[in-house]
Amino acid sequence: MSRIGKMPIVIPQGVKVESKDGVLYVEGAKGKLSQEYRCDAVEVNISDGKLTLTRKNDEIQTVAYHGLYRSLFNNMVKGVSEGFTKTLLINGVGYRAEVQGKLLMLALGYSNDFFVSIPEGIDVKVDQLKITISGISKEQVGHFASQIRALRLTEPYKGKGIRYEDEVIKRKVGKSGVK
Repeated sequence: MSRIGKMPIVIPQGVKVESKDGVLYVEGAKGKLSQEYRCDAVEVNISDGKLTLTRKNDEIQTVAYHGLYRSLFNNMVKGVSEGFTKTLLINGVGYRAEVQGKLLMLALGYSNDFFVSIPEGIDVKVDQLKITISGISKEQVGHFASQIRALRLTEPYKGKGIRYEDEVIKRKVGKSGVK
């Protein structure tokens, strides 16, 4: 039995969960999300403020789906009730970020600035050298944060570039000067 898949998902107050024809719909204070699932592999049960998943057979792929869908559905419930955030830090002389309407402008030491379109459902706030990305979909928030980070990866000598707030960069010593 999947250890992740067998755990029930507690549905908080103000969150509506509904399953129809292989699609799970979750609606809460922050918005609405939907996710298709394989109804031939797992069965969704909603009762007593809890969502549980049971698998229909013990095939290897079904066991994998059991844990996958439980994690996806848990992220949906958490997203519409609390939301997700990722924080990026910018380090470098002359590096800056600015939100201009639905565009994120980034000056990262190249000859031209980057203009990144902010996707629908994502909220971006910039405070000096800190970019905070928030939204209800964990997948969208993480994907957008990784796209921004990929524009200027942190280099190991001076630490210049974009990194996640909780990311640790191993620093290298560099060349030793000859006397």
